[in-house]
Amino acid sequence: MFRTIVVPIDLAEVEVSRPAIASAVAMAQQSGGRVILVNVVPIMPVMMLDTVPVSYEAEVAEKAQASLAEVAATLDLPRERVSAVVKIGGVYHEVLDVATQEGADLVLVGSHRPAMATYLLGSNATAIVRHAKCSVLVLRNDGLPDPRPAAE
Repeated sequence: MFRTIVVPIDLAEVEVSRPAIASAVAMAQQSGGRVILVNVVPIMPVMMLDTVPVSYEAEVAEKAQASLAEVAATLDLPRERVSAVVKIGGVYHEVLDVATQEGADLVLVGSHRPAMATYLLGSNATAIVRHAKCSVLVLRNDGLPDPRPAAE
């Protein structure tokens, strides 16, 4: 059973992560485990530092924390079993860092069906799978039915 489940969330595309979030919650309910939602704010490219205020990354991270907390509040788990973490940096590095720090059993990633650009350039999901020290499950979001069991 997976007891500590990390779910990376792209706040610009939360719907892509919904099946992963639902699956993580179902697993945590069964195991008595916890879910850690992670959003990574990308580092500002050096060439843009002249045009962007110094506080930009901190402001974006603060807004991301509020948005991620809203997502976390919707989960059907006790509050003490849900965490929302915002990091600044490279996506897969930061997600794997949180997974390591939290002793995660599983990283559960929501993903679109790969496009040609993804095959050529790689993706965060691919890098997480390749470098994780724990199990990784990638759930495709292709407009398929919700993976949660229907209420009886």
